[in-house]
Amino acid sequence: MESSPPLADRMRPRTLREVRGQEHLTAPGRLLYQALKADHLPSLIFWGPPGCGKTTLARIIAAEVGSHFEPMSAVMAGVRDVRLVVERAKEEKQRAGKATILFVDEIHRFNKGQQDAFLPYVEDGTIILLGATTENPSFELNGALLSRTRGVTLNALSTGDLVHIIREAVEDPQRGLGIGGVSLSDGTAQTIAEAADGDARLALNILETLSSIAQAKED
Repeated sequence: MESSPPLADRMRPRTLREVRGQEHLTAPGRLLYQALKADHLPSLIFWGPPGCGKTTLARIIAAEVGSHFEPMSAVMAGVRDVRLVVERAKEEKQRAGKATILFVDEIHRFNKGQQDAFLPYVEDGTIILLGATTENPSFELNGALLSRTRGVTLNALSTGDLVHIIREAVEDPQRGLGIGGVSLSDGTAQTIAEAADGDARLALNILETLSSIAQAKED
C-alpha cells in the first residue's frame, strides 16, 4: 500500500493568498505580490525561523512565473552539483527563454567557492536565486552574493496563525484530515499551536501524530 505524503506537505499553501503570517511580503502592493504581478522577480534571500514558509514561497513563486524549479540543499550539495544545475539552467534558457529558479535551502552552509560558482549566472539572468536561511545573511553570506540579491525577513507564525492552519488541516477533506472524521477541540488546537512555537511544519507534524495515535486506539 502506497503511503501518502506527510500532512505538512499535503497542506503546503499553493498560492500567495493561502500563505499565513507573511502579509508584509504577500499582500497586494507588497514585494512578492508586486514582483509576480510585474513579472519582474529579483534574486532573493529569505531569512526566517524554521517552518515560517521559506520553501513554500519559493515553490509558489516558481509556479506563478512558470519557470523551471531546481531545489538544492546546501548541506548536501557541492560545487559540482551547482555546476550541473547551472548547465541545466543554461539549456533551459536556450530552450524556453526563461530563467531557472534555483532554490538553495540553508544557503548559509555554502562556502565562498560554492557561492561564487553561480554568481555569473545570477548576473546574466540564467538563474534567479532564491536562498533560504535561518541565519542573518549579512554575517553568513559573502558580499558578492549579497550585492546581487535582496534580503527579505520572514516572521515566525503567531499562535493565531497556527491555530488557523491546524483547523484548515483538520477540516480539509482532500489534502487534510477531514475525510477521516477527525475532530479537535479548541483547547487542543491552541495547545498544539503554542507547542509549535511559530513553526507550521511542527504544528502539522504534531497534529498528524495525535491523529495517528487516536486512530490506532480506535482500531
